[in-house]
Formats: sequence, C-alpha cells, structure tokens
Amino acid sequence: MTQIINFVKGIIIGIAVVIPGLSGSIFAVVVGLYDKMINAISGFRKNIKKNILFLLPIVLGAIIGVLLSTKLILMLCETYTQQAYFFFIGLVLGSIPLVLRKLKKKSFHPAYLLITLFSIGFVLLMGYISHAEGSEAAASTAYYLTGIKDTILILISGFLSCALMSIPGVSGSVTLMVLGQYNKVYGAVSECTDMLKHLARGNFAEAGEASKSIWLVLVFAVGGIAGFILISKLIARLLAKYEAQTYYGVAGMVIGAVIILFLQGVMTDQEFTAAFGGDFTMGILGMLALDLVLIVIGVICTLFLDDDSELAQKAKKKGKISA
Repeated sequence: MTQIINFVKGIIIGIAVVIPGLSGSIFAVVVGLYDKMINAISGFRKNIKKNILFLLPIVLGAIIGVLLSTKLILMLCETYTQQAYFFFIGLVLGSIPLVLRKLKKKSFHPAYLLITLFSIGFVLLMGYISHAEGSEAAASTAYYLTGIKDTILILISGFLSCALMSIPGVSGSVTLMVLGQYNKVYGAVSECTDMLKHLARGNFAEAGEASKSIWLVLVFAVGGIAGFILISKLIARLLAKYEAQTYYGVAGMVIGAVIILFLQGVMTDQEFTAAFGGDFTMGILGMLALDLVLIVIGVICTLFLDDDSELAQKAKKKGKISA
C-alpha cells in the first residue's frame, strides 16, 4: 500500500517538474518524501535493496506524471505565451517567502550578498549564452540530437536542471528555460508519447520518425541522474552546515530566473511587444490587468504548496475550525 501511495505522489512530483516555476523538490516536501529521498540517494549503498524499493515507485510515478502533462504545458506555452510566462513568473516569485525564512536563520553578513550577486550573474550569463546559441536554431522544431555539440548541451542541461532541482524552491524547468532547452527537451518527451500512441495504432512509419527523440531523452536522463546523485549529497551537506548561505545563492537564482523569464518569454511575444507600439487603449489595459492577475495566481499557488507559509497555515487552521 505504501508503494502505491508513493507511486501516486511520484505522479504529482512529475507534473510539478514540467511546470516552469514549480519546484519538484517543493512538492516532494509537501507530500512528505523530500528528506527520505535525499537520504535514500545520498546513502544508497548502505541499504541498496531497501532504497531501490523505496525510490522505484516514486521514479516510475514521476515519469508517468511528466508524460501525462508535457503536451498540455507545451500547448499552453505556444498558444498563450505571454499569459503562460506571467503565470510562471508568479510561481517563481511565490518561492521568495520560503527563501526569506531560510535567510532569517542566520545573522546577515554583507559578504553573503556577493553570493546572491554571483548567482544572479551566473543565471543571466547562462541565459544570454543559451539565447545566443538558440537564435541559430530558432527556426528549427527538431526534437532530436543534431550533433556532438547538441548532445553535450543536452547532457549539461540535464545535469544542471536535476542537480539544482534538489534544492527546495528551485525549479528544474525554469533552469531549462534559462538554458534555452525547455521546449526541446519536453518536445522530445512529447514525441516519445506520440511514438507509443503510433505503435499502439500500428502506425509504424510515424512511430519510427518519432523515435528519433528517444536518444535526446536518454542523454538528458543520463545527465539528470548523474546531476541528482552527485549533487544531492553535496546539497544535503550544504543545507546542513550552510543553509542560509546556500539560500542566498538560491535568492540570486530566483531573481535571475524572473529576469530571464520576462526577457526571453514575455518580451519575445509579438502580441505583448506590439501592444506598446501604438496608442494606449482599454484593450492594452485589460491585457496588463490579466497579466497581473496571473502573476498573483501564480504566487498564491506556490504559497499554498509551501507547507510553512503563512497562507498555508491560515488555510490549515480554517480547515480545522470548519471541521
């Protein structure tokens, strides 16, 4: 029964992984699996059989969660780019209270700001490099590996996104967006689900075409597994000994991610930029109002998922009173 419950929790974590701004590790905290997962991975060799039996249902559930939600999220990003990105920005901003609580655990030191500034600079640099690289392939919708350079980039993207995702509050999908690989990676995942559908219907030619994406997904998975395993132990030690300092770095990542999401998501949307090319109308005002509402909704969603947030605590108390 426990394994079935963990499987369902894994599905929830998998869905969260796909949505930019939502942290898979936050969901792991919410469903009560984060500490157990970190301990199982960092101490995997101590009890291999027990750790495999614990992790396997979660991993399988997460894979199914990713497969189930990828197409919908990609469709929203393509069809409602501006609105989707403002919602994602809200989700990222909603993690700020969690970060601030962690920062309060240690007395402030001016040197800690250097960690934040370095993190902001690193995220912006990665965003700039990936944007420059991606501009060459912007016209291409190929969701498969195109060469050695592309393979290395996908491998690094998998490593970094999964490694950083092990920190509560950091979104692996936002990391992929910063690196300019979100659409390509999840587009490949979507192609893999299409391949399974084609096989089930006997459309073997279409299945063969879609199967090209498998190698991209496998390379990303290898990088992701390596990143999560190698970095989770380091993250566990950093959070144990230098929690506040680590979260000063996370604060920089959050700020940098919001800037990148706005510049590369919102400012590249033709509807948004065209709206400010003419006269200021009620239509533009309505569009901005909707964008603001989406940011607020995104913030509220993240706050509800953060079990220790003031909003979540009030909701719990209200539930107890009504019960």
